[in-house]
Amino acid sequence: METFLTEPETSEGDRLRVAVAPLVAKAPTELARQEYIALLASGQRMLRTLREHGTVHCSLGLHRDDVGGGGQPLLSLFTITWQDTPAASRAATAARAVTAPDGHRRVAYLELPCGPATVSETLRPPVTGSPLPRLPLLQVHAHLPHPDCKRLAVLTVSSTAAARRAEYRAVLEGIAGTVRFTDPLGAVS
Repeated sequence: METFLTEPETSEGDRLRVAVAPLVAKAPTELARQEYIALLASGQRMLRTLREHGTVHCSLGLHRDDVGGGGQPLLSLFTITWQDTPAASRAATAARAVTAPDGHRRVAYLELPCGPATVSETLRPPVTGSPLPRLPLLQVHAHLPHPDCKRLAVLTVSSTAAARRAEYRAVLEGIAGTVRFTDPLGAVS
């Protein structure tokens, strides 16, 4: 995440420019190239906002809409956030995570290999004066209570491509199914 947020006139900024150059160079037209650059800048603004709110991991997805969008570029973010929670059973914590007044919709309770979880969606309207895109922001969340019953891992896929809700939800549920709260060396993390 930090690498993508480097300052332009630094050695880190130069490395970022070199890393992104092949992607931009593959654009089929100058207009497409400018769209890619604008999407990358938009992604940087989103990452700065996420970092300010305590996100510990973020992956940026920039890919073509091959489902029916005419190959238009799509931007998505995958984030992991840790939230402290009041002590309760893991099932209660998972359920409580989607009862906040955040407008959680399409709520599902899952039993995953890592334990109970809830998956939900929110659709946030654009905020005036925000550096984020002026489109509604779809967020698909997986709430995974930690075995210590004191914190919650929140995995989120965010995109302005709300029409691709089902596809993003399937991706997030697949990722959530791979989560384990164990250290490969044997200690519970």
